[in-house]
Amino acid sequence: MTSANALATARRLVVKIGSSLLVDETSGALHQAWLDGVCDDIAELQKGGRDVIIVTSGAIAIGRGPLGMRGRKLRLEEKQAAAATGQSRLTQAYQNSLDRHGLTVAQVLVTLDDTENRRRYLNARNTLDTLLKLRAVPVINENDTVATAEIRFGDNDRLAARVAQMISADTLVLLSDIDGLYTADPRQNADAKLVHEVREITPAVEAMAGVAGSDHGSGGMVTKIMAAKISLQAGCRMAIAPGKPMRPLRVLNDNGRCTWFLPAAEPRAARKQWIGGGLQPAGVLTVDEGAVAALQNGKSLLPAGVTAVTGQFERGDAVEVRTADGRVIGRGLTAYAAADVQAIKGQQSDDIENILGFRGRSEVIHRDDLAIGI
Repeated sequence: MTSANALATARRLVVKIGSSLLVDETSGALHQAWLDGVCDDIAELQKGGRDVIIVTSGAIAIGRGPLGMRGRKLRLEEKQAAAATGQSRLTQAYQNSLDRHGLTVAQVLVTLDDTENRRRYLNARNTLDTLLKLRAVPVINENDTVATAEIRFGDNDRLAARVAQMISADTLVLLSDIDGLYTADPRQNADAKLVHEVREITPAVEAMAGVAGSDHGSGGMVTKIMAAKISLQAGCRMAIAPGKPMRPLRVLNDNGRCTWFLPAAEPRAARKQWIGGGLQPAGVLTVDEGAVAALQNGKSLLPAGVTAVTGQFERGDAVEVRTADGRVIGRGLTAYAAADVQAIKGQQSDDIENILGFRGRSEVIHRDDLAIGI
């Protein structure tokens, strides 16, 4: 994988937008013309067949003004109040801008914990996948009215990387007030040089990271390097790119200045490795010969192919998949709890609703959540 035309070849893209790009630090006003420009870029990418998700900051910055809280540091509870006030305004601003292109915005509020708890992770992943299939543009922000650590540490960079990991994105772009990673802080060292490509997060790379650079944005290069670690592990390339140009994604696509972090594996392979080796299984599903053949051909595990259920597990937990003679052929994330799989095993997917009283997924384990041949 190289950085040449990386954005042009993206299939599923996450774009992170920081507060300092969206909001005037003095007046608290939205940079509407800039937002229209970046939404023009997003619409162009989406209409070119790409899936695009926005991870945005800015709710607190926008909510300060209506509550009369500009010009001073805010306590945690005041930040939560500002977020509650600003979030609807922020989402509406995106909708108004993307309305010009006939695109629908879907607001999704999450916390970092939602991306790290497997059950909530699975729920969020399924919701985002459905929205993308419907050609909506998800706009994701931290749920600042209930989260605390995210507000304190300004983790939308890391949140964006977790979202990219969750949806198996191949590209993450962090639009920043700096045009990439430098060998030293360019604001303090005139000899600092831009690093164009990074293929591994080494101690030397970590030592290049700086600190937060604005009052409205609480993240800095440190959180961007943390995001890069997550992205590379997920097989997702990541760019730190300048966000101040009026069409920042178009500039990036035209080989604009930036730093690309390039992974060794593709997202699907990295995700399979994580499922196959990074999770402790909570149970076992035994499957018949027909299911074994289907799984080895890249299919999902359907309830009809399950013959036995062992262990107590919940939706989203990792389970082993075994043959009738006890041979482990794979590991995956189950879409149903143990009791539900017990009830639907051996049955057709069309009968799930009649048996359980609700209609979940047609698959017990979707092929995207399944690692075979571990």
